[in-house]
Amino acid sequence: MDAKTDASQIEKITDLAWPEAGVVDSVPFGVFTDPATYELEQERLFRPTWNFLALAAEIPETGDFKSTFIGDTPVVVTRDSDGGIHAWVNRCAHRGAMVCREIRGNNSDGTFTCVYHQWAFDPKGDLIGVPFRRGLAGKGGYPEDFDMKDHGLQKVRVEDYHGIIFGTFNEDLVDVEEYLGGDGDVTRLMKRILNRPLKVMGTTRQYMNSNWKIYAENTKDPYHASLLHLFHMTFGLYRSSQTGGVSLGDEWHSVLYSEAGTDNEETLKETKSSDLRTYQEGYTLHDPTLLAGRKEYDDGVTLVILSIMPSLVVQQIQNTLAVRQILPKGVDKFELIWTYFGYEDDDAEMDAIREKQFNLIGPSGLISMEDGEACELVQKAIIRDADKHSVIQMSGRDFKDEAHLVTEAPIRSFWNRYRELLDV
Repeated sequence: MDAKTDASQIEKITDLAWPEAGVVDSVPFGVFTDPATYELEQERLFRPTWNFLALAAEIPETGDFKSTFIGDTPVVVTRDSDGGIHAWVNRCAHRGAMVCREIRGNNSDGTFTCVYHQWAFDPKGDLIGVPFRRGLAGKGGYPEDFDMKDHGLQKVRVEDYHGIIFGTFNEDLVDVEEYLGGDGDVTRLMKRILNRPLKVMGTTRQYMNSNWKIYAENTKDPYHASLLHLFHMTFGLYRSSQTGGVSLGDEWHSVLYSEAGTDNEETLKETKSSDLRTYQEGYTLHDPTLLAGRKEYDDGVTLVILSIMPSLVVQQIQNTLAVRQILPKGVDKFELIWTYFGYEDDDAEMDAIREKQFNLIGPSGLISMEDGEACELVQKAIIRDADKHSVIQMSGRDFKDEAHLVTEAPIRSFWNRYRELLDV
């Protein structure tokens, strides 16, 4: 489905059991299982918005490239000999074959050649070579009016925002800073993390048998961490009883933040008396240096989860810094790519701290491994009864900034904007 989405498919999507317009306290389960909804998201949600493509530090040198996606559209991001960054759809202009088959690498000659008929393109995506263009021995070849300038790869607009490369198909979209909400908390905390040149320290990938939006909700859910993640709760990295809150930016993106070690005595007492399975006072670490980090920021905030829709999470958990890229692969599956980073001027001790604390996150991270299981449990349970719905009423039915962590306001905010963009 593309811009010519037909009326019958739109009607089907609209027929899902959404609350009345402006009400965002529940979501029909059909939105996670309906193929027509998935197709409409590609058209109206992913392609017109700013999507994460790469860290600039992933392609630092001339000829470097990385294969990625905008939604489920394959894209390659490159660096040319002048240091310029480009991106293009990974689909040959000749017969539609994938041009670049590697995840990442370096083309020293700056040429990307389609294996099928060897059409060759430069890092900008311009066509620079066509075999047998004039035929052989006076036979065959392309017509005289064949112009290579008319057959380049489909270009993607890019912007390097403090070391994060974003891409969009929308030439009229505002710049990234305005898209993130101008001078609000989202941009402030993005710049806080992206405050100096980055260096890449590793990448992991995982596939989940779940709709991508279930994970998007998870990244906007501040209080599940106290109920799902034993490590967070037991070792005090993040608890709902700590100083923290949520900021919603322009009702599209969101920030969750907290300060470890600030548990309110009264609320912590309530937490202990609730007999939560995730609070285990008797647990200790065989290697306590795992959490022996270093203070990096002056504001006291030890956890930041920036959820930049539609497909990016930027995080700080203690001394772990990472971006997570959410890539839909169908209505009931997605890929999650974790890219771990530090700063170019980190010393050897800080490198070691980050490398050890990376064990907290990723597919089998001591904190984050439960999220994948939770997403798949939801997908398995909602496969039927598309007209039934979730309940997202924690801390009310509205969506606003909150100076606490027991709220679903960021999730409600996301769904409100989602409905506006999809017009459902």
